[in-house]
Amino acid sequence: MEQVYEYIEANWLDAIDDLKRLLSQPSISAQGTGIQEAAALTAGLLQEYGVPSRILPTPGGPPVVYGELEGDSPFTLLFYNHYDVQPPEPLELWSTPPFEPSIADGKLYARGVSDNKGDIITRLLAVKAFLRARGRLPVSIKFLIEGEEEVGSPHLPAFIRENQALLKSDACLWEGGGVNWDERPTITLGLKGIINVDLEVRGAVRDVHSSLAAIVPNPAWRLIWALNSIKDADENILIAGFYDDVRPPTPEEIEAIEAIPSEEEEMRANLGIERFLKGLKGVGLQLHSILEPACTINGIISGYTGEGSKTVLPCYARAKLDFRLVPDQRPDDIIAKLRKHLEKHGFADVVLSAGEGENPARTPLDSPFARVVSDAAREVYGSEPIIKPGMSGSGPMFSFTDILAIPVASSGVSNPDSRAHAPDENIRLADFILSAKHVAAILDRCKVNL
Repeated sequence: MEQVYEYIEANWLDAIDDLKRLLSQPSISAQGTGIQEAAALTAGLLQEYGVPSRILPTPGGPPVVYGELEGDSPFTLLFYNHYDVQPPEPLELWSTPPFEPSIADGKLYARGVSDNKGDIITRLLAVKAFLRARGRLPVSIKFLIEGEEEVGSPHLPAFIRENQALLKSDACLWEGGGVNWDERPTITLGLKGIINVDLEVRGAVRDVHSSLAAIVPNPAWRLIWALNSIKDADENILIAGFYDDVRPPTPEEIEAIEAIPSEEEEMRANLGIERFLKGLKGVGLQLHSILEPACTINGIISGYTGEGSKTVLPCYARAKLDFRLVPDQRPDDIIAKLRKHLEKHGFADVVLSAGEGENPARTPLDSPFARVVSDAAREVYGSEPIIKPGMSGSGPMFSFTDILAIPVASSGVSNPDSRAHAPDENIRLADFILSAKHVAAILDRCKVNL
């Protein structure tokens, strides 16, 4: 592996330049901005790094960039990534423009650098290192790089079902990951599911003078009362049957979570908060974060919110929520239960709309592939990796663990202050090099150990 690592160390700056090209192309799936252009650029980069690629349509959604390259071993590793990014707003909180990559203090700043374009390039750099150092890859690889992860991947499951033969693989290296506050690599084996929900209440046909508040219904109050029925002050979700399908964790999963080092002090300081919900700390905090479902109000829209006062009674109120789900909860079941809940509590007039959502997923801790990813991390980072049975975030992992029926583990370029989804998103250049080496070590170990 020495020659492979040497190539990475000698050529990572060129790879950073390629990453800057990718970061300079906006690809905001929530707004439909630059998606086709980003897909074409991503496919072109795969070709430049020696991976034959093509752009494949999805039924009604943005295209998938697919690449495939045969290696010495029939073992096939599938790389999952996405070329779309979150909206960059609020723009005024960025130190530099979000789509003009800049380097300062050993960090590269841009929207999408951590989530997820940095990971795309580290994987390509690892592939190119093998091709230049050895002439061939130790195992066969496939790339699936989608364009709507940041809006819930609504079209990806159908694409995967229709292309199971094309995507047939033995394991999947997931996007995202990196190191913790103590510089230990973190490997995640599962994700929560998610369902996004809009609740809307309508009142008068137009906004009216607030002097009529004594006689005209206020949609904002109505919406607040509906929201108040869903969750109590102790953080309990009050929808009947909401927790019925939550799968109890295995003793091994609890043991793995208990072994995760506490980072609560660093996290509190980074977020500027004094305490976590319910006073959680230590192992209890970790268990709750990974194993518990959640309901979050993402935003509330109603009436006048500009500078100064405006005495108005709004004609509508809308709230955006998400539910984070754990095995074996299902989005369609949760939506059905939420509809019944609103009707039962007298809020049948509240209009509910929701997408398909994403199911939760989890790879067993004793998966041989998880062991390979962990051993490779131990070799490259020189420290004991942290193994998480799951994480608090969501993604389309279920389509891989259940439709393709393959184990999934993560590897990535992020650090705890990478600020994904926030202004000044960044990665550290040192982590970029380590991440590429980790991918290379995984490829090498897959041939020998799987």
